[in-house]
Parts: sequence; C-alpha cells; structure tokens
Amino acid sequence: MKKLYFIILLSFSIGVSYSQQVVKSGKNIATRFVPPENFERVKVDEKSFGAFLRQFSLKEYGSAVLLYNGEKKGRNVHVSVFDMPLLKVDLIQCADAVIKLRAEYLYEQKRYSEIKFNITNGMTVPFSRYADGERVIVSGNKTEWKGGYRRGYSRDVFEEYLKFIYMYAGTYSLSQEAKKKSVADIEIGDFFIYGASPGHVVLVLDIAQNPKTGQKVMLLGQSYMPSQEFHVLKSGEKISPWYTVEDEILYTPEWIFEKGSLMEFAE
Repeated sequence: MKKLYFIILLSFSIGVSYSQQVVKSGKNIATRFVPPENFERVKVDEKSFGAFLRQFSLKEYGSAVLLYNGEKKGRNVHVSVFDMPLLKVDLIQCADAVIKLRAEYLYEQKRYSEIKFNITNGMTVPFSRYADGERVIVSGNKTEWKGGYRRGYSRDVFEEYLKFIYMYAGTYSLSQEAKKKSVADIEIGDFFIYGASPGHVVLVLDIAQNPKTGQKVMLLGQSYMPSQEFHVLKSGEKISPWYTVEDEILYTPEWIFEKGSLMEFAE
C-alpha cells in the first residue's frame, strides 16, 4: 500500500491542464469551474448546503495553501483555495474544516438548533446549549455540562463553540454520527471518510451530470494535517479537477478511500 500511495501522489503532482475546466477570474465554485463537455451542473435549492458551497468565496486563482503558522503547504495538490481564515493554532484539520463549513451554513441560515456535533467520546454537543450559557467541562474522558457562562447566538459564542468542537471532534466522531450513503444518491455536501486516528475526509463541493448517460462527476475539497486552508483538489483524470463518480475505490492526492466510504450529515 505504501508503494501504491507514492505512485498516486506522483500522478497527481504532474502537470494537468485545467484550461477547459477553470475560469481563473471566477470568485467561487460556480463561476470558476466549468463542467466537462456534455455535463451540466445538477440543480440545487438556493437555500441548500450545496448552494452555499457553490457560492463560497475562493481566494485569487493561483494562491498557495497556507498552514496555520503561515507557511506554505509542501505538496501541490490543489487547484483553488477557500477564503476561510484559520486559527493560529493547529486545530482546523480535515474533519474540523468540513464541520466548520456545515456549521457556518446552518449559522448563516439561523438554524441554530441544528448545529450539533459529536465529540470523540460519543457526547453530542449542541450549539443551543452554549447559547443558553452552558459549557462542556472535560476531565480525562469524562465530560459534563456547567452553566453560568456567556449566553446568546453572537459570533463570539459561536466561535467559542466551534473551537471546542475542533479540539474534541475528528474523523472518528464524524464517521460515527454521520449516515452511510449510496454513491447512486450522492449530493453536494456529502463526504468520503475514513474514520480513525489518523483518518481523513474529503467534501463533495459540486456535482455535474451528463443528461444523456446519467454519468456524474464531482469536485472534492479538503483540509489536512497540520491545520491548513481548505482547498479544491486536483484529480488524476483528464477532466481534472473533476472526479468521475463511481461505486469504486476513490483515489485522491493524499488519501485512498475504500468503496462504501460515502456518508452524509445526519438530520
């Protein structure tokens, strides 16, 4: 597996032409990335998570992926970078970035009661309890709620909540709370995940479909270790950065996902 993994990394690092699939002046997924020939973007509700991801701001084309300490990521595996600031500590890694995007979407929609994530010991932590002035106190593997803290749905309280989640959640907890999904039913906002320590997750950022054949392609994004900016991945296919949607092993620049790795956020 190590030898195969090296070959995959090498194949993704060689020059791939994006001339037909990338509009460098585009400011988001919807305007920067052109579906392959004969493919059309799938329709999504304007208030959906899929629409949120398509419209999320991207940094200027050609931007490097930066680590939490300001250094550049060593491997060139990306084609664009999300304009989503990091903390100056090594907290927002792969699962944390996916959680953050989901939480930011729900927060923007004021769907505060739906913002809840599990931490590694299995405890569900709702943002609504933070808004009510409660906080989780951690002692070893034991956790308990304690009241008397700052209340409200302000950005400060929300950021405090997210920082706690970054510290105590990860790919394992995300894989335990999420729901398995068939690739045939894939939607924007689903994710491929290997829940372990270490594990990894990549988020489905967009989907296009050939109306005649039914074949689908997708864009994928990730953060990684150490904490680094969320970025749109290259693919090793001729239609890069698009990936063909298949019910098979998924090869990405820095991880191999086994068949059956697709999941979705539980409602």
